[in-house]
Amino acid sequence: MLRLDLAFKLVWKSCPALTVANFALQLVQGVLPLLSLYLIKLIIDAVTGGMAQAEQGAAMRQILFYIVLAAAIALVDVGIQALGRFVNQAQSLVVTDRMHDVIHAKSVAVDLEYYENPQYFDTLHRAQQEAAFRPTKIVNSLAVLGKTTLSLLAMASLLFSFHWGLGLLLFASALPGLFVKIRYADTLYNWQRKHTKTERKAYYFNWLLTHESHAKEIRLFGLGALFIERYKTLRTILRQEKLSITAKTSFAEFLAQAWATLAVFGSYGFIAYKTVLGTITLGDLVMFFQAFQRGQSFLKEMLNSLAGLYEDNLFLNNLSEFLNLQPKIIPPQKPQPIPDLQRADIIFDRVQFRYPASSRDVLKDISLIIHPGEHVALVGENGSGKTTLVKMLCRLYDPDQGRILFGDTDLKDLDASAVRHKISVIFQDYVKYNLTARENIWFGNIDIPMGQTGIIKAAARQSGAHDVISSLPQGYDTILGKLFEKGEEISVGEWQKVALARAFLRQAPILILDEPTSSLDAKVEYEIFEQFHKLTQGRTAILISHRLSTVRMADRIFVMQNGTISENGTHEELMKDQGLYATMFERQAKNYLSD
Repeated sequence: MLRLDLAFKLVWKSCPALTVANFALQLVQGVLPLLSLYLIKLIIDAVTGGMAQAEQGAAMRQILFYIVLAAAIALVDVGIQALGRFVNQAQSLVVTDRMHDVIHAKSVAVDLEYYENPQYFDTLHRAQQEAAFRPTKIVNSLAVLGKTTLSLLAMASLLFSFHWGLGLLLFASALPGLFVKIRYADTLYNWQRKHTKTERKAYYFNWLLTHESHAKEIRLFGLGALFIERYKTLRTILRQEKLSITAKTSFAEFLAQAWATLAVFGSYGFIAYKTVLGTITLGDLVMFFQAFQRGQSFLKEMLNSLAGLYEDNLFLNNLSEFLNLQPKIIPPQKPQPIPDLQRADIIFDRVQFRYPASSRDVLKDISLIIHPGEHVALVGENGSGKTTLVKMLCRLYDPDQGRILFGDTDLKDLDASAVRHKISVIFQDYVKYNLTARENIWFGNIDIPMGQTGIIKAAARQSGAHDVISSLPQGYDTILGKLFEKGEEISVGEWQKVALARAFLRQAPILILDEPTSSLDAKVEYEIFEQFHKLTQGRTAILISHRLSTVRMADRIFVMQNGTISENGTHEELMKDQGLYATMFERQAKNYLSD
């Protein structure tokens, strides 16, 4: 399916003025070759005619006039080419940046589900490969196609006026090359789609070898040589297969070019024969020679543009495939207002969920109520569904069955971004932004001015990050991490305090901590959680932690096991029941005592 409309739309939205200028310049360039060629004929005929005249002064003035005209046209052509290169480059840069904006916007807009699906990454990888240049290339090819078609029609008309056979030979000489290019485009497109997974895997090993987050472990375990070898193996497979395709195409192109070359010299022989017979002048000979040569060049350029359009259209389908991804979290047509969360319960009503492409239910018939201002803890083994429950509360996923409600209102009837604005959450895999400490905290609530240092410092004090940041060379303006110049690396525990400050800054009515303090020692974690309880009085809080000693202060504890809630109650109630929670708590207590 042709997607030239998509290319036009993307390029036009990016830079309409540059697009019009590009087409106009290409059209002007299409007319100039015919004028130039005709002036060469007039010059040669004037020279040969002047040689036979007794009075050569008048002939010389006429010759000089034609030469000045030809020089003027040549200078105009040079100027238009230079301007065209500038316009083309400007258009390319603007469209490339615009396409990255489109890719980024779509990447943010798609649901979290896509980021847990390998097929999505294949689609994203293909789109990223093509998005930066294909739309501009298509529009430029169309502009070139217009120019070369105009020039070709002029040359073909000239040749047909001389002899119909030369006109037909002109077109027949270039057609084999078109078929070769179309066949190559099909082959390359199918090859790339087939090997997207292999290319992504090679890129992954390249990322492992070059990204700072893996540098320590790769050196400690001596994984460098292994990953280099795996990268080389994958790239060798890709290179050899692509070279095989290129070799076959090169041989086919050689045959096509050989036929075109024979056609050129055959036409030269015919034109020379007609000149010797006296049918045409010497100026006509040069003009027709040049007309066939330039006509073949224009035809080849036109057919290359057509083949390029065909190839670009195939690859543009990759971009279209990505842009057409549909959201799974469907926004309501008329969103309901967010209830007052200081009065509304959070209700999970028989919630069931499994991740896409999985055969296992992660949550099974979950029903629970969290009252306004209540502090609850979720505990359980890894994979029991704790984090999934939190993701669903943030409406990163919708239940397969059941409902999640704020009071009497189903989350599906609320605007997802509005729901998320009411929740402040820090996951265990929080982000370490290689930006200033101030920005790392401010990202928790970008609605406040970044210059309000007092609010940012207050959040840092609450999390324990203020002393760490104050000791850095530029304080809150210090870049964290070593990715950029003058960056300062801090410990994992210190990063966690910065991430906690980010959560505290939002001041949302619901605060969720999903094991963000796992790298801190038990004493520091307990102190932070104790401070957290004091700071969040009147707000609903959900804590997830493997250290049961830190969650005992929660108002209620929900014990999750295999996607279900097996127990719930206060710490004292659960210990008295002597169930799974009591067993886990006693086991941890023994470990701490033995340590």
